[in-house]
Amino acid sequence: MDAEQVRARVIELEIEHRDLDAAIALLAASPTSNALQLQRLKKRKLQLKDYIIQLQMRLVPDIPA
Repeated sequence: MDAEQVRARVIELEIEHRDLDAAIALLAASPTSNALQLQRLKKRKLQLKDYIIQLQMRLVPDIPA
């Protein structure tokens, strides 16, 4: 995956991350919210964040020691 593809993927994942954030907020505010579904959404959000960070690290050039 080249740098441009990595940047594009990071943008896609950030959008999904924001969408999950909104869905979690709506579900948490609902009086009939499903705790298991809420937990799964939060876990997916954390996984996305970790993957975004991994991809962003690929974009940072190695600094020679």
